[in-house]
Amino acid sequence: MAKTLFKRILVGFAFSPNLKANIFTSLRLANSLGAKLFFVHVGKKTPVKEEKFKEILNDSPVQPKLTKVLWEEGSPIPTILKLCEKNKIDLLLLGAVQRENVLKFYVGSIARKITRTATCSVLLLIKPSIEEIPSKHVVVNSLNEPNTEKTIRAAFEFSFLMNIPNITLVGEISQSKVNVTADDDESLKKVTEIKEGIKNEEKNRYDEILLKIPDSLKKNKKIQSQSIFGARGYSIGHYARVVRADLLVLNSEIKRSSFISRIFPKDLEHILSELPTDVLIIKN
Repeated sequence: MAKTLFKRILVGFAFSPNLKANIFTSLRLANSLGAKLFFVHVGKKTPVKEEKFKEILNDSPVQPKLTKVLWEEGSPIPTILKLCEKNKIDLLLLGAVQRENVLKFYVGSIARKITRTATCSVLLLIKPSIEEIPSKHVVVNSLNEPNTEKTIRAAFEFSFLMNIPNITLVGEISQSKVNVTADDDESLKKVTEIKEGIKNEEKNRYDEILLKIPDSLKKNKKIQSQSIFGARGYSIGHYARVVRADLLVLNSEIKRSSFISRIFPKDLEHILSELPTDVLIIKN
């Protein structure tokens, strides 16, 4: 059996209408991954809150062996980040229900800050559920970057443990690589040839990575690859939405130091601004 990369999971929760769904989803995830689960509430601990949480926890049909509840007061961002480091967390779960005001500090600019600052991987959940709804399709960002191979491996391990049958590797290709304007039949043919050549190169790269993935993780999986031309971040988010993926797995971003890269939105901003589905960001 595969060993999970995520041995210690932390979940931030608020007393919102989605509390039960968030708790049940977190418990199922920790159980499948065989991980220790830390629940944290940033706010005042009261007997009423404690009793309500215990009732929901005890009502869950899934009961992981290792569960701990933390109550902390303070500002959400530094408190959560501090607890992640203190408890050596591998995966941070954040609810991303944008219409709930009580959870607004987990989305938008706050989610971006936590995601960029956290030293662990981050899973943003937009559709927690009380009843288990099996995931069927994972889309993995497969850009030609140093961390991609590790991210793909992590996606396969996660999919294996969560019993997700379909995985698609998606590489975003900048339109700038096609330096021909298609203004007549001849130039259109040239553009098509260039794109097909790039796609074939990308397909070979995907195949080389897949050869390094253990057969045990690929068993009973439908594996596909797809190269798409367009703006990074936006293109793969749109693709994940169109194919109705249950999970989008991304690299953590490579730090950029240039002045231009600090002016314009980074790739992850496009994803976090819309959240097409649940998003898992792998920190390497």
